[in-house]
Amino acid sequence: MSPKTGKPADTRTASQIRADIAAARTRLSNNIAGLVEEVHPTAVKGRTIDDAKNFARSEADYAKGLIRNDAGWRTDRLVIVGGAVVGAVVLLLTVRAIVGRARSAR
Repeated sequence: MSPKTGKPADTRTASQIRADIAAARTRLSNNIAGLVEEVHPTAVKGRTIDDAKNFARSEADYAKGLIRNDAGWRTDRLVIVGGAVVGAVVLLLTVRAIVGRARSAR
């Protein structure tokens, strides 16, 4: 042990110390390169696009599962969706007719 620091004395040779420093430098260089690659705007954009695609795919699969299962189409749910679509179209046509009459009355 070193009398001043209380740490064990270093028994490595100069060439071993140089090799350790070179190995540490290589590890540090690889870590920095990996970090730069990870935070690069193109990489962030690519991950964001992939995440969005995966989210959209999972939501589409979930929606498909609501109207179709292993046994086939779920007609009860299709009727509900069809009724909602018809209702929305009727509502839009009614609003359009009312607005058209109000404009022509001016």
